[in-house]
This record gives sequence, C-alpha cells and structure tokens, in this order.
Amino acid sequence: MHKTLKDKITTADEAAALVQNGDVIGASGFTQAAYPKVVPPAIARRARRFHERGEPFQVVLFTGASTGDELDGELARAQAISRRYPYQSHPDMRHAINSGDVAFADLHLSHVSHYVRCGFLPRPTVAIVDAVDVTPDGKIYLSTSGGSTATYLQMADRIIIELNRHFGPALGAFHDTFTPAPPPRCSNIPIYSVLDRVGEPFVQVDPNKIAAIVECDLPDSTSPFKPLNDVSRAIAANIVDFIKHEQKMGRMPKGLPYQSGVGNVANAVLTALSQDPDMSPFSLYTEVIQDALFSIIDNDKLVAASCTAMLFSPEGQSRLHREMPALKEKVIIRQQEISNHPEVVRRLGVVSMNTALEFDIFGNVNSTHVMGAKMMNGVGGSGDFTQNCYLPIFMAPSTVRDHTISTLVPMVTHTDHSEHATKIFVTDQGLADVRGMSPVARARHIIQKCAHPLYRDLLTDYLEYGLRHAPAKHTPHVLGKAFDFHLRLQKDGSMLPK
Repeated sequence: MHKTLKDKITTADEAAALVQNGDVIGASGFTQAAYPKVVPPAIARRARRFHERGEPFQVVLFTGASTGDELDGELARAQAISRRYPYQSHPDMRHAINSGDVAFADLHLSHVSHYVRCGFLPRPTVAIVDAVDVTPDGKIYLSTSGGSTATYLQMADRIIIELNRHFGPALGAFHDTFTPAPPPRCSNIPIYSVLDRVGEPFVQVDPNKIAAIVECDLPDSTSPFKPLNDVSRAIAANIVDFIKHEQKMGRMPKGLPYQSGVGNVANAVLTALSQDPDMSPFSLYTEVIQDALFSIIDNDKLVAASCTAMLFSPEGQSRLHREMPALKEKVIIRQQEISNHPEVVRRLGVVSMNTALEFDIFGNVNSTHVMGAKMMNGVGGSGDFTQNCYLPIFMAPSTVRDHTISTLVPMVTHTDHSEHATKIFVTDQGLADVRGMSPVARARHIIQKCAHPLYRDLLTDYLEYGLRHAPAKHTPHVLGKAFDFHLRLQKDGSMLPK
C-alpha cells in the first residue's frame, strides 16, 4: 500500500470519531452485500456514550437498500438514527420505524442517486464504504454490491473506507460504474445487451476526501436459504409453465432477460427455470443475484447476469472465491440507478418477477405495509421493474400462517402497484393472466386461478355483492365491506369467519 494511504489506516473507533451528531451518512450495502461492518458498531458505541452524558447523537442514514446487523441493527439499537433512506429489512430498524422513533422514506431504488445529486434529499456529509481496493489517486474498487455507493462517495465531504480483504481485489473488476449526466441534456445509457460495459470498474474520488481506512477481513453476513417447500415449488412450476407457453405462442422472445426479487420463492423460480430441460439458456438483468445463479451455471443455462448486488449464502460466497475468474466473464455489478433504470429495463425487455405481501381481486398489489400501517421492508426496486418491464409477474403463497391469512383480498390496505401496471399473478393455486381484462373480468379470473379454496367463495361473494349493491359496476367495491378480511384478522386472528 502506498504511504499516503498507509498514513490513513486507523481503528474503527478512531474512524467513528469523525462522525458527528447530525451527519448524513451514505453507506455502501445492498441486501446484506458489501455493507460496512466494523465502523458502524463503533459509531453505535459512540452514540451510547453521548446519550449516557445526556447529549444528542443521531445521524441520517442512506444505503443502497437493506443491510446487516452491524449497520442497521447496531445503529437502531443505539437510537443513533433520526432518518433512514431508502429501504430496510432489519427487525430492529423496522421496529424503530413503526414505533415512530426513526423517520423512514420509502423510495423507488432507481431514483435514489438521482434525487441525492439533484438536491431533493439531504446531501451525504460522510461516506462509509466496504471496498476491496483503493489507489493513491482516489480509485475505489467496491465489493459485492454497487448500490448508490458511487453517488455517496462523490457527494460526501469525508470518506471512511473499510478495506475488506475477504474477497480480494479481483472482485473489483466485476463492477461497471456509470453515472448519467444531469438533465436536461443527458444522453442515453448505451446498454443494449446484458453484458455491455459503459463505465469504469472503480469509483473515482478526490483522494483528499479519504479521511480514514479501516482494514478488515469479513464475509457478508448472510444465512443459508431455507429448503424449498411445496408452496414455493408450486409457484415456480406455474411460472415456468407459463413462460414456456408464452414462448411457444410467440408472445415472449426467448432472449429476454429475467429480473427476480429477493428471497426463497424468487430463488426457487430461477432454480426451476434452470432445471427445466425445455428452457433455453437465459440472462439475468436484475437487482440481486442469489444462490440460484450457481444452479443456472451448473445446468449450463447462464448466458450473462447483470445486478447491483451478489447476495450469496456462506456456501455461495465460498464458491464465489473459488470461481471468481470464470464468473467475472459472465457477471457485472452495476450501480442501482443503472441496474433498475427504466430506460434500460424497457430496452432489454426484462421479464420481472416480484413477491407481493397481498394483492386484491382487481389487480392492485401491496408490497410494503402489513394491515395498511406497519412498514415491512419497502417498495425496493419492484416499482422500477413493474412499470417498465416487458411483462410483470407478481407471486405469493395463496395463504400464510396456517391459512389464517389470505394474500388475495377484496381490497389491499396499501397500494404500491396499481391495476394499471400489473399483468400476471401467481400463487401455489395457479396463475392468472389478466392482460386486457376489465376490472370485473380480472376479479373473476384472479379468484378462480389464485385464491385458496378456503377463501374462494368468500371472495366471490364480495364481488357478487358489489355487482348488486356498489354505486357503480365498473370496479364494484363496497367500502363498508372492502376490509372485512382485515377486520376479522384484527379481531379474531384469522381472515376466515368463525
């Protein structure tokens, strides 16, 4: 390491001392990939010392998306966060948000970097990033995620680098960092295929802004994926059958790339696609790559993959270590404003697959709010892809919690994706293709194909009652009954009548 950089090597506690009450932190990290792991706990300790003296200490926290316990968890428990952007999934952070202790703004992820650069959101004063390498002239090579890190680094006054040796500097070559020019004369983003590179493998910063370097050797804190259950397998099988049918009918060209959300169901769908002998090799243009990537590779189905984060289980991270040179030829990590950019998503014809918390009979989707009030994680990138993709698919188990909750309801308690954007709904019961249908036709089809048998008659009764008694027949909601499912759940612990 060059002497100018060696002089900046310090401890986590000394680096944390650079963070002051009221600072705006822009941190790396996207779904537990490449978030800083040693400095945030030191900031939490610093916050507790301030609080014990009766002095205020809170910061605003930006990340790419969700992060792990060392960042969101530590700072939430230390009551060190005043505002949080743009997505989270840690239970302690979620509790702080829903108890009113943290002000959370839920944003479409493709907008975050642009909004920060335009001044719509607070400008980061400190950037804290997980990096695999840094050069004396200010080239910073990122780790397993891109997120919004480039913007935070370029906008911040002070930069703290966690130089993480775990994956090694070769990982930096996966990245393609590109920042669009500002309006009104911004040019197109010249990505015409999944593997097109349009930027640099590093983020260039003013080296004088690098205030501290903290060395570490830590993996991403992830968990093994749960074994597939029958519900996940059924959802995956329904989607695979649909895609093969659409390709056979000529409505879905075989070269279209796929985007899939995060979690076990999404992992199951991509695994099923890779294992089907009738599926041609395919590409991914997505936010997050999970362990399903290795199933796709092992089945010789991977053409290329573009993402903003590689979220691998511990076993998957070990495989990344072993196969890094080969993976580098087929995988690109981008900044999230590019991985999710409407222009690129529309141009490539991405087929989008995301999970819903609940959806209603007329085709509206709730991705974020439990019972209309409690924030779960956030809308993430699902809106970026749903609004702009070739074909959006929403999936969910038909029921959860031992059938006491139906994910298909008369009216969603919060709308993230309206009927104007949604097209395909999938549960373990079946698949509803509602393209071109009127609201009533959509409702009948969704109930028939997606509802669990325990709830099918109840949902049909609501629709028929609305057709008789609603003030209009186009979308026959009856406001006095629209939330009966949710009210029963609140009162009795089940959406089913006693």
